[in-house]
Amino acid sequence: MRTLLRALVDQREWQTYDVFRLHFERAASELAEIENNPGLANLSVSDSTYQRWYYGSGRPHPGSRRVLRHLFGYSVDELWAAESVPVCPADEVSASPHTECWAVPDADPRRIGHHVAAAARRAMEFAVHAEHCVAGGETLEYLQGEVRRITQMYNRVPVAEILDDLTHLQAMTFRLLESGRTKPSQTQDLYLLAALQSGMLAKASHDIGDPQSAMLQARAAAVCADQAEHLPMRAWVRGLQSGISYWADRPDDALRYAREGIATAADVRGSVTVWLAAQEARAAARIGDAETARAARCRAEELRERTSPDDLDALGGNFVFPQIRQNYFAVEAHVLLGSGSEALVRWAEEAVRGFSDTDNPHWSFGAEAGCRSNLALARLYTGDLEGTAEAVQPVLDLPLNRRNAGIVSSVKRVRTSLMSGPARDARAADELREQLTAFSTRSALIDPGQASGQPPRLQPRHPRHFCAPSQ
Repeated sequence: MRTLLRALVDQREWQTYDVFRLHFERAASELAEIENNPGLANLSVSDSTYQRWYYGSGRPHPGSRRVLRHLFGYSVDELWAAESVPVCPADEVSASPHTECWAVPDADPRRIGHHVAAAARRAMEFAVHAEHCVAGGETLEYLQGEVRRITQMYNRVPVAEILDDLTHLQAMTFRLLESGRTKPSQTQDLYLLAALQSGMLAKASHDIGDPQSAMLQARAAAVCADQAEHLPMRAWVRGLQSGISYWADRPDDALRYAREGIATAADVRGSVTVWLAAQEARAAARIGDAETARAARCRAEELRERTSPDDLDALGGNFVFPQIRQNYFAVEAHVLLGSGSEALVRWAEEAVRGFSDTDNPHWSFGAEAGCRSNLALARLYTGDLEGTAEAVQPVLDLPLNRRNAGIVSSVKRVRTSLMSGPARDARAADELREQLTAFSTRSALIDPGQASGQPPRLQPRHPRHFCAPSQ
């Protein structure tokens, strides 16, 4: 029997335990606030309990009953009864409860795509289970393929478009590692995959403005990279932690992590070495240490000449550091020091041109927005207010779901400089400041209509045999 609960979970694509738990805990927090009952706020659901609910066995205790009613709008008796409503409410389907949406000729193509994707995911979960928690060849190839796919998508789409898939992959990989039934070579591969997944989820947490969860995911990535004995990935995680700290306005920590990564990468030849030096330059400039910033920029240029692609570079996305991103970082390090010149403006313009081609495999909407914000600052330092507005306007036109934390911070820098620079009293400066303020206050990566009003915390569910790294 397919229960209404299972139909609703499938319809919303919450089949993965971690995804269901996230929505359950959020609903519990909302209900606790509505009923002024703090005891509900800490309610959660275990994996085994969720599986019993999903397959129609077991019944929740009174607190969970109320949370489920708040989450789905049905009583527990209704949720545990045989499905009696169509899973495709937009289509008038009078067939049996098991009739799928794509059987309807005029069904919404996007809904059809979601159901096809959900069916494919369920099939793969079955295949993993069929291998009895042993990471067989098909499972490993699936995980590796998905990591490559999401890596190459990450910088080109809003984070919400890849978040569910990424959390699903991390949960599956952790479950395989927790089973303790994998071969040593498979375990090492799985730990590397877990490091890559946790690293991307750390970036996602940062992008939605949650540096605390970002650092937790980064720490999980560090543990996994250590277990995988993958030196480039260990160095990459330090660069990730440097970036998280940099955007969280902790430049001293950013500098420390960058230097730890540089020490770790002493025998690495991939582009991660260039990235770490560029991170050091940017963090030093944020502190105001011009000499260290200059030396680090020069070292990044020297390292570029000696790099040879490794397996991280082959993944692409955030795991490769191409020349156009190096130019972006170098301009930002100059801009952060607060002095402008026509030469810097030309350099910043060149950095923007590097991200003008969206067909470039290294293109990133976040990096393009950062380059444009840096160009705005470079022009502002030379007194070109009109050029400043022109540079930043494409950033202000970004849709809400692309306004990530780094982009918002870059825009705020322009606004701060407008408030203190020589052009602060100009009428055009007032108008631009209003636009910059509106951009920052209206930015949201998560649906602004969600009841909690807060972005979800993307904290990792650590495998039980993990231990926290000492750092």
